[in-house]
Amino acid sequence: MDEQEQKRMLTENRTFRPSEERYKRMTYRRAGRSGLLLSEVSLGLWHNFGSVDSYENMRNMVFTAFDSGVTVFDIANNYGPVVGSAERNFGSILSRDLSAYRDEMIVTTKAGFPYWKGPYGDGGGLKYLVASLDRSLKNLGIDYVDVFYHHRPDPDTPLEETAYALRRIAESGKALYIGISNYGASLAEKMCALLRAEKVPFVLDQVPYSIFERTCEREGLLRLAEEQGFSVTAYSPLAQGLLTGRYLDGIPEGSRMQKHGYLREKFDEKTLAKVRALNALAKERGQTLAEMALSWVLRKSSVSSVIIGASSSAQIRENLTLNTSFTAEELARIDEISPAEAK
Repeated sequence: MDEQEQKRMLTENRTFRPSEERYKRMTYRRAGRSGLLLSEVSLGLWHNFGSVDSYENMRNMVFTAFDSGVTVFDIANNYGPVVGSAERNFGSILSRDLSAYRDEMIVTTKAGFPYWKGPYGDGGGLKYLVASLDRSLKNLGIDYVDVFYHHRPDPDTPLEETAYALRRIAESGKALYIGISNYGASLAEKMCALLRAEKVPFVLDQVPYSIFERTCEREGLLRLAEEQGFSVTAYSPLAQGLLTGRYLDGIPEGSRMQKHGYLREKFDEKTLAKVRALNALAKERGQTLAEMALSWVLRKSSVSSVIIGASSSAQIRENLTLNTSFTAEELARIDEISPAEAK
């Protein structure tokens, strides 16, 4: 279904009907050695799904993604603003427009960062994780999520308690699979051992991974995932937009980098030179810079999905033509531009 047809259906308030060809448009990858398959591109709801954003735009983006074969919709309890609003907005879209397709969707959420006031609204403790998931299910209007992630390691809570909380959640049926997020190789190995000992269906570690952010390579997390039978889901695979080609001529008005000072700090002439060199290689491959950047992350078999953010349906469509085959020369050129070992 093209953009004009979607707009017409929205205007006429007709029920959304996804394309019968949607599953032919996407590749699906197994999450570790589990029975779960993920679309290799996931839609992340970190930005542009909050209470300050256009509901019709986010609705249209969800339709576009699902129509393109995307089955994974990645959320967290604190996504907004305001916190919780991304879950509520997605829950509304799911209830009003996509309830007939719930069994064809992978809905994920997370808890670990501050959510509500007081000592029990943050971290990795049993009370917080169980209560947060209950809030998330209410926000989403569903009985269970497909994957529940602990969003970050909590140095103030014993790892054993967090593992116990995740076991309790899996046993309750409120989450089918368990994941962790922002766990480096060392902590991921320890948590994996704890969860596997309790027969918890632990399948994913969600971490930042892009041509510009390669910590998980240096630490050996990708290798650990292969050995231990879980997968990596990569967030910020386009380096917060740096690898979209949008910044080839500087910082455009209204862009995410123009709005957020912490992103502008990462943008200098050296970075711009890298972006332009990568863009030249992408053109040689017959891809956009974004397509090459996503393909580069997905070249690793231990990566099951890349999580993209978007501000429009057009941006989603632009990130779905992937080619994960790279020559040794192409990989060497990327390494030369952005070395695996930080310099």
